[in-house]
Amino acid sequence: MGKGGGCVPSKKKVPSTLDDQRVARDAPIKVEEDGATAEPNAAAETAAPPPAAKLKIFIVFYSMYGHVEGLARRMKKGVDGVDGLEGVLYRVPETLSGEVLDQMKAPPKAEGIPEITAAELATADGLLFGFPTRYGCMAAQMKAFFDTTGQLWNEQKLAGKPAGFFVSTGTQGGGQETTAWTAITQLAHHGMLFVPIGYTFGAGMFKMDSIRGGSPYGAGVFAGDGSRQPTETELALAEHQGKYMASVVKRLSEG
Repeated sequence: MGKGGGCVPSKKKVPSTLDDQRVARDAPIKVEEDGATAEPNAAAETAAPPPAAKLKIFIVFYSMYGHVEGLARRMKKGVDGVDGLEGVLYRVPETLSGEVLDQMKAPPKAEGIPEITAAELATADGLLFGFPTRYGCMAAQMKAFFDTTGQLWNEQKLAGKPAGFFVSTGTQGGGQETTAWTAITQLAHHGMLFVPIGYTFGAGMFKMDSIRGGSPYGAGVFAGDGSRQPTETELALAEHQGKYMASVVKRLSEG
């Protein structure tokens, strides 16, 4: 206040409108009209979401002479052919000694396929079990493996998982159907969902011009004395079963 009661002008400079525009222009980050700020190109710098993990179908088998393994490998091709699905091959442990296997003239197991443990079954989205017949039922090696799943049964870790079977028999009347349907008890006690292929293979299920393994229960092969190998029709049926199971697992995952 001066002597005459007049006001003394402030020495602080009040920025003009032009100064405000210059500050906004030269700011390192964008200045919004309402005072809010945003990082430049924030949307462009947002990381893309990672791809969804594939659903896994475990193809678990026992094969002494390679016939079931041949079906399993072709079955994996069918599973892998469905978008978002992956087939994983596993063996169950052998119960016979090397000496006995030599006497039975069983070839060495092919490398590259690991043995599975019971606990690993719980991580699968679907399961396909393959085994040769023994008097119309699954081979002892597969039954021994199922006998190790008690803890999974106790905790119901496999309940609701879809599963199917494929088999090998020595003769046409040797158990192409009974080997599969007698194995359903294993699934029932675990609360699993049995997925047969029915007649979804189409015309191939009705042909009578050649010997063919397989049934509405699942793919199959006739091994004969061990020298007969799976035919293209039998392998095609195995591939179809893999594709069919993959489509079922995919539908179930989508709710």
